[in-house]
Amino acid sequence: SLSTRNCLCKMSQLPPKSPLASPVSEGTNSRVESLDNLSMDSFWLEVENIKQSAEAEQEECSLADVKTQEEGEAEAEWLQDAGLSDLLGDRASENDNIVLLSTLTKTQAAAVQRRLDTYSRSRRRKNKHPVRDVRDVFGVVSSEETAAEKKEESGPDQLWHNLQTSNVQRKTQDYSCTVRNSGKEEVFNMDVAYSEQAAILLKGSFLSESRRLKDGNALTKFKIPKGRLGVTRIGDLSAQDMKKIPTLALIELTALCDVLGFELKRNKAAKLKTTEKRLFGVPLNTLLENDQKLLPNTKVPLLLQALLSCLEKRGLETEGILRVSGSQTRIKSLEQKLERDFYTGLFRWDEVHQNDVSGLLKRFIRELPAPLLTAEYLPAFAAVQNIPDLKQRLQALNLLILILPEPNRNTLKALLEFLSKVVAKENNNKMNLWNVSTVMAPNLFMHKGLPNKIPEGKEKQLAEGAADVVRMMIHYQDLLWTVSSFLVAQVRKLNESNSKRYQFCDKRIKNLLRKIHADKDKVEKNQAEPSKIVKVHASLLLKDSLEVHLNNATRVADVLRQFQKNLCQNGWNIVNTVNLLKCNNSMECTNLLLYEVGGNIGEHCLDPDTYLLDLYHINPHAEWIIKQNPSYPWMF
Repeated sequence: SLSTRNCLCKMSQLPPKSPLASPVSEGTNSRVESLDNLSMDSFWLEVENIKQSAEAEQEECSLADVKTQEEGEAEAEWLQDAGLSDLLGDRASENDNIVLLSTLTKTQAAAVQRRLDTYSRSRRRKNKHPVRDVRDVFGVVSSEETAAEKKEESGPDQLWHNLQTSNVQRKTQDYSCTVRNSGKEEVFNMDVAYSEQAAILLKGSFLSESRRLKDGNALTKFKIPKGRLGVTRIGDLSAQDMKKIPTLALIELTALCDVLGFELKRNKAAKLKTTEKRLFGVPLNTLLENDQKLLPNTKVPLLLQALLSCLEKRGLETEGILRVSGSQTRIKSLEQKLERDFYTGLFRWDEVHQNDVSGLLKRFIRELPAPLLTAEYLPAFAAVQNIPDLKQRLQALNLLILILPEPNRNTLKALLEFLSKVVAKENNNKMNLWNVSTVMAPNLFMHKGLPNKIPEGKEKQLAEGAADVVRMMIHYQDLLWTVSSFLVAQVRKLNESNSKRYQFCDKRIKNLLRKIHADKDKVEKNQAEPSKIVKVHASLLLKDSLEVHLNNATRVADVLRQFQKNLCQNGWNIVNTVNLLKCNNSMECTNLLLYEVGGNIGEHCLDPDTYLLDLYHINPHAEWIIKQNPSYPWMF
């Protein structure tokens, strides 16, 4: 019914801001129409089950609408979340922001400029002291003073002209050649900022060519090309460096939306209610704090791990698993037993019906005080459906995943890995990718603490869009949990700038970027060294270090093999052999990893296909250390 469907949380659309974005609505409609042959019955059945569960406990599906923000308030919050809050203050606190600004691409800098410009104008209109003039930071004239000039400068022709003069444009000249190559495995470029790629495609008028699905189950295959520095996954970077990623990802996501002509909508962070429960309805951070007292380094709530483990052992081949609802009465009773007995170890999982376990899993996700995708970014996740091109939808999703707090991101990954296992058993459980997506979408996108108004007549489109977003997250999770090379490069630049502190006398962003590119060119000129001898340490395994001769063909995998060979042949003094496997008088190095430590990076687990001489040129002051392969980051 319509009243049931109105329980769906508000999925803020990203309306076109300019004629440049006009193809979006057409592309979105054609893509959604292609899903018509896929049943949405599971979606609405799940919505009905959620409603009945809420009514049984006399809960409402949503609370009051979020208060409308005043002019400039959203921009101020954005600048704070983007790590640029000091730009709202006086000149004395500028240095840290200049370091961050120095790493930005032209499209990223333009995104910051627009928000600072809007914020400054709103403050002047209120007759308050103007905190920072845009011209002080970017060296441009305010749009209020010369609107016509800014319009001319910010158009696609000017943007294309700027890109032509940058290193970014040279790197992406061949990118547009592959974008229309439908039906084959396509390249997913992570070397160049997504917003810069979109700007180049916009100039080439490729954005109007929306990616249409041939049928409901057809999803394009994408391949991340491995450059000389390999691929970096979430978990490969140290916690210190990962803290820098969400800020950079937010700026890049905003820049991408600006180029595509979308407005990035975000909710205010919700105030979490306290609860006397220990498991259900408890914030993720609190759950993890309690769990880590029992098992240090726990990354995902123990209850969720237990639910997923139980379903993996006995539920993957159950027909209709996740779709077929268990008894609400039994599920409520089981919840109470878990609250009482879970941490004592007395709860008997083998006595629970699998459909009830799947009901508990979905209930756990729904009962989180804040959505798993966060209250702030749930509208953005929902609005990804409005981007017409599949590759650009995935780019936006990749950035949103990186923006999520670590507990949310780890928990989401554990859930998606389980859902992939359900899909893999489709022949037995009759749950294909679309079935699983339609069942899980309401549990991820409906939340009782968020506004629920949906434009009349948009229920079907928004529901299908939400399911499609879940489908992309399940199917492309390996791609989505990758840290783009351009973001890793920006982290390196941040670390370098923090260590040597550029003396920026001129605050104009163009001069700033020019100086940085000049410094980069100097470094590149010194990178002609054809070979290098370096030492690789393995202090936890050996007292000796490994001397390695690097040339243009030396990869991480080669060093690990050399390490393995020396272990076997040279009789090195082995300190710890706990996880080194002996086989036919040789040591296996499959569970050994090479880390880059220090210099312009905190700690970086290297891809086996990384070319080490290239890495040495980029970070000559780092140490290279061989370590044992840790367990998966979300497992205990």
